[in-house]
Amino acid sequence: MVKVDYSDNQLNFYLDVHKRRRLPCGTCQTLAPQRDRLPQRQIKHVPLWGIPVMLHYRPVRVSCPKCGGPRVEDIPFTSGKSRMTNGLVWTLSSMAKLLPWQTVSQMFNVSWNTVQSAVKQAVDYGMKHRDTGKVIYIGIDEVSRRKGHTYMTVVYDLEEKRILWSGQGRKKETLEAFFKEHGNSLKGSLKAVCCDMWQSYIDVVKEHVDEDVVLVFDKFHIVQHLNQAVDEVRKQEAITLKKDNPELLKKTRYIWLKNPENLTDKQRARLGYLEKLNLKVNRAYLLKESFRDFWDYRYPAAAKKYLAKWFWWATHSRLEPLRDFAWMLRKHQQGIINYFKCRVTNGVTEGMNNKVKTIVKRCYGFRTIPTLQLALYHCLGKLPEPENMHKFV
Repeated sequence: MVKVDYSDNQLNFYLDVHKRRRLPCGTCQTLAPQRDRLPQRQIKHVPLWGIPVMLHYRPVRVSCPKCGGPRVEDIPFTSGKSRMTNGLVWTLSSMAKLLPWQTVSQMFNVSWNTVQSAVKQAVDYGMKHRDTGKVIYIGIDEVSRRKGHTYMTVVYDLEEKRILWSGQGRKKETLEAFFKEHGNSLKGSLKAVCCDMWQSYIDVVKEHVDEDVVLVFDKFHIVQHLNQAVDEVRKQEAITLKKDNPELLKKTRYIWLKNPENLTDKQRARLGYLEKLNLKVNRAYLLKESFRDFWDYRYPAAAKKYLAKWFWWATHSRLEPLRDFAWMLRKHQQGIINYFKCRVTNGVTEGMNNKVKTIVKRCYGFRTIPTLQLALYHCLGKLPEPENMHKFV
């Protein structure tokens, strides 16, 4: 350090190097003799007691024998051409995990773009050093980015509860990009893939994973489809009863969709009354409740036998939404039965999707997909950090 002064409302630290000292090459880290100096750089550091701190330094070019030419030295307190010290990068990025980026920029008196740059450097380091060779189960799902059916495809590591990858849209090409990027690292360790019954996802998974990898259709999405079928029966019957008894099924939606143990006393009393009226929606409700027994089986053969029996009940129920649901199960039967070979669900995925929505809401949305991806990897990727970095979070 040459000198320190206070001017322009900031602390200025002027740094220099010892002459004749060999310095590490910025490319290969080989110690090499000094050659010449570059123009002075101003590098922003972590504020001290609320006072902005600026480091002033002229980088040295070295004559590297290994690289065969002049190279800029490896500066220990910053990376590449970044105008921030590593300490400031990790301070800003750590705070950006908890607060909106705009709030972080105001706290440290920097621009929003500076916070984004710090997060990008942290994410680039983490993505370079993370280990994806031990991923056993992955979950694939789509999450709404904004209104208007604008989706992103996200892939999660279900064991570590972290995001592995995200891409724009939910087309076949979107998921193919994930397997092109991570397919080789997943081979040998991946045992199961869990997703919903979206045909684009199914086709890509079957094309890119090994034969011994189990494709499991998510239990919660199947139950969601069943609830939608029951609710559709309720809507159709409410229209039929509109002339004679319009109040009969009013405000009963959640009575039919809830599990019996979750009903309130008032709902349970009303359900007891409605069950005596031989309604179509009551038949749908009974089929829904009987389908819950399917998930209690332990062996695939027994579960398959029960599913065949339930399929006959549903297709002979004279309830069109339940028939359609039953045929959907028959079409995807193998992936559903695979649940009993490898009991994985997208429950972790749904929880992570809620965190994605929280991140978007906290920052009042993101204008571009790359910026949103940065935020998701940073907050949900469990990316490694340098061991010598102070933990701010």
